[in-house]
Amino acid sequence: MGLVQAVKGAVGGVLADQWKDFYTVPAGLPSTAALFAAVPQGTNAGRGSNTSGSSNIISNGSKIVVPEGYGLLLFQDGAITAFVAEPGGYEWRSDDLNSQSIFAGDGLVSTFIKQSWERFKFGGQPGSQQAAYFVSLKELPDNRFGTQSEIYWDDGFLNTQVGAVTRGSYTLKIVDPILFVKNFVPASYLRPGQVFDFTDLDNAAASQLFNEVVGSLAPAFSLYTNDPGKGNRITKLQQDSLGFAQSLSAAVEQAYQWKSDRGLAIVKTAIVSIEYDANTRELLKTVQRADALSGSRGNSNLQASVAQGIQSAGENGGAAGLVGVGMASGMFGAGGMQQPVAPAADDPVAKLKKAKEMLDLGLITQSDYDALKAKALGL
Repeated sequence: MGLVQAVKGAVGGVLADQWKDFYTVPAGLPSTAALFAAVPQGTNAGRGSNTSGSSNIISNGSKIVVPEGYGLLLFQDGAITAFVAEPGGYEWRSDDLNSQSIFAGDGLVSTFIKQSWERFKFGGQPGSQQAAYFVSLKELPDNRFGTQSEIYWDDGFLNTQVGAVTRGSYTLKIVDPILFVKNFVPASYLRPGQVFDFTDLDNAAASQLFNEVVGSLAPAFSLYTNDPGKGNRITKLQQDSLGFAQSLSAAVEQAYQWKSDRGLAIVKTAIVSIEYDANTRELLKTVQRADALSGSRGNSNLQASVAQGIQSAGENGGAAGLVGVGMASGMFGAGGMQQPVAPAADDPVAKLKKAKEMLDLGLITQSDYDALKAKALGL
């Protein structure tokens, strides 16, 4: 008992002409739909008088088309009897020796599915009716997260605790449909007409995932900013959708076992905003200034700061202020910052030499120089 593969891969018009009556994915599904019942299509799509609860029930000889990006799950009495991850046309047979119960393919889900199949497989009874459901194997977008107050984490680059309010979204992928259905989906969604949608506000299971993601944001930020491979830079978070997705996926796996227990994984993230608290903003300003004062650019900035200091001292402190700033500026040569040399505090010759240099540069007036000369010589 099981499925026989009639056509592998894309299903074209020839199969549609041959199969006047088959089951497939319902039309008009939202891109965020994760699990839903198969629907009949073709000449007997109304299923006669069977128009309600058992529209997804198949029996011996029923044909099913599995589109690209979807997996097929068959159930009997709540137990999984078959799974298909390869697109194509299939026929369910209760008496064919060549029929199979699993078509996992060689894709991403195959390694996870084969382990779960051995754990949960159920052969069913020959001749029994099977309930057919489809599960999405695509990335499911528009799963949003956000915090109402600051979250805090230890930052490896700033070497302190930082805090922020953040919001964004992530894409989710069902990497093990068997675990997903067996361990996570509520039984109320395993009925015709029901669609399990992660973005449905009335979906309590999806709301639980939202809360778990929010609870994992702080550990995810910590994992990212303390990873040397990411450059330990908090400012790279919004630029690295895949890198932060890996950190967030690792955080929810560590805390809630999304992949190992539920067959779910976060694939990509998009951080819309990060609003740092006041202390963190001040720290980031300090880091920016430090970055600006590094290397050759730093020498230029520092020399400009010294020049500004000389101007300010001249405006506010007169000649005495300029002497102090002039001595400070002597610490910097053409090659950049030099080691400071202790001034000769009681050497009048040195003082007069420095004052003469400042006079020649036009930094002080003749009267300023005469006053400094008189003071240095004790006149």
